[in-house]
Amino acid sequence: MSTATARVNDNARQTRTAGAVIAVVAVLAVCTGLAAAALSGAIAPTVIADPGAVVRWGLVAVRVIADLAAALTVGTLLLAAVALPVDKDGLAHRPALMLAAGTATLWAVTHVVLLVFSLSETVGTPPGGPEFGPQLVSFARDISFGQALSTTAIAAAVIGLLAAGATQIRSAGLLAIGAMAALVPTALNGHSNSSANHETAVTSLGVHLLGASVWVGGLSALLLLGPGLSGAGFRPTVKRYSTLAGWAFAAVALSGVINAWPRLGGWSGLNTDYGLLVIGKTAALVLLGGAGYWHRAHTLPEVESGRRHAFAQLAAVELAVMGVAFGLAAALSRTPPPAAGERTADLAESITGYPLPQAPTLSRWLTAWQPDLLWVLLVGLAAVGYLAGVRRLQVRGDRWPVLRTLVFLLGLALLLYVTCGGPAAYGRVTFSGHMVMHMLLTMVVPPLLVLGGPILLALRVLPARTDGSRGPREWILAVLGSRVLKVLAFPPVAGAVFAGSLIAFYYSDLFELALTTHVGHELMLLHFLLAGYLFAWVLVGIDPGPKRIGYPLRLILLFATMAFHAFFFLALMSGTSVLQADYFGSLGRTWGRSLLADQQFGGGIGWGIGEAPTLLLTLVLAVQWSRSEDREAKRYDRAADRDGDAELEEYNAMLAKLAGRPRS
Repeated sequence: MSTATARVNDNARQTRTAGAVIAVVAVLAVCTGLAAAALSGAIAPTVIADPGAVVRWGLVAVRVIADLAAALTVGTLLLAAVALPVDKDGLAHRPALMLAAGTATLWAVTHVVLLVFSLSETVGTPPGGPEFGPQLVSFARDISFGQALSTTAIAAAVIGLLAAGATQIRSAGLLAIGAMAALVPTALNGHSNSSANHETAVTSLGVHLLGASVWVGGLSALLLLGPGLSGAGFRPTVKRYSTLAGWAFAAVALSGVINAWPRLGGWSGLNTDYGLLVIGKTAALVLLGGAGYWHRAHTLPEVESGRRHAFAQLAAVELAVMGVAFGLAAALSRTPPPAAGERTADLAESITGYPLPQAPTLSRWLTAWQPDLLWVLLVGLAAVGYLAGVRRLQVRGDRWPVLRTLVFLLGLALLLYVTCGGPAAYGRVTFSGHMVMHMLLTMVVPPLLVLGGPILLALRVLPARTDGSRGPREWILAVLGSRVLKVLAFPPVAGAVFAGSLIAFYYSDLFELALTTHVGHELMLLHFLLAGYLFAWVLVGIDPGPKRIGYPLRLILLFATMAFHAFFFLALMSGTSVLQADYFGSLGRTWGRSLLADQQFGGGIGWGIGEAPTLLLTLVLAVQWSRSEDREAKRYDRAADRDGDAELEEYNAMLAKLAGRPRS
């Protein structure tokens, strides 16, 4: 037998062993979930309208398998996008994509089963019967929980189908984003859906699911795909996964505390069935943290020396603990918490998720705090990453302007205020408050962030890959060079997105979705921020990107866009119909202006807030234009010194020739 054949057989044997380990972990997870649910009484038969033992036990078992399939899909696609080596033709790792196709299909199938079992539990009868089919369609179409399950099933099926035919690493990245987005419906349902602080609970659960999926799914995928990687490909992949796992561990730990503590209602809650399950998950997290430390301290050096078995052994043990944690999580989702944290009877809180704030004053606008966990995390990570990049430049002796750092941090501070301070508190109860939030998010925050040059800083400090895979730096460059960005960064398009969003948002159902749903609200904030950032980047950006137009045309674009803004706000100020009158009128607000007067006042606020940023952008453009002219003049002088002003001599000769006279 040749050496190559022996290697292929050995790789196949290791892959089968890894598959057996994953199967055992899945069985362990299901058994743990069923045992924990049985001990907590989560699957005890109901006295009235019991769906049967198959449904009660099946909901826990299938939930465990669904969560594992989702984790393996997300982890595998993320590894393919950022960690696994590519082949000589620059194509993504095909075994990883095929593995993701299989697990995504399993993810979809399990959610279809969950849809059937969940309806059966809701109506209190076993599956089947002449009415069950129409009820299932209605459940998937009209009920929020059924909509979440069916949406996830469809999304997972599409991801599996696309992964099976994908070859490019770009496709792996897009599918990874899609798989992570498919976790959102799960985060929107469950205990977090009835928590007092609904939005924080939903966000923390989403972060928890994402962290666990990257952690568990990435490790499982690496165990399965590792035998097929060469030493030169396996070693950097393990290192890159280790970095992802570190971030995932932090995300799981932080979000777990934020999610569980309010439901426990204090230390006494630990002495309940729900509390015991939380203790079990915490113990598993501590064990996994210790395994992660051992991995970094001992396993990585062994992998560097070519000994893979140490990694495989530790990974198998870690996955066993992770399987127990997934089983406990499934049981936890079926166990009522001791402190349900239901919302109060306050009318506004039942609609917005938080109590109606007091009548606005200047001090309350400045000191109100309505935290949004998603933006707290994003702003915190951006600040830490930016400062770490500046520090890295300083360590290697490079210079980064202090003013850029201060401007960027000021933009982040203002972004945190807009999403978690007074604008967030009043932006969902009054139109004028919403307009303050909108204008700050699109007109004031983006120029500050753009002038900080975060992309330029990232490209200067992030390491470059040499094996054809894409790390953060390569993905940034890929986005900067993409056709989509070139189209969006085309000045008329950027201006249209920036200004046209006003009409498309406020005069459509998007405004209602942003006011009444958590996902709609977050997408609105993200869109406003990105639209403003794109517009500011086209005008005054210092980061690399598509070729920009000249400064005169930039000024024309700025004034034309601001003129459109002015017409929109004038229409609001003179309008006689109230936008989203049913929503704002149902909040029970007893202070402030009438709905129409408040909307007209909001139009005036929008017009007024837009003036200062426009002036700022104009001044920045003028300064950049002047500096550009100075640089061009210096370049010309240096060229003239080198060639004796040959360009001027050539120009004079051309003029003399045109005049028909010899040059004196």
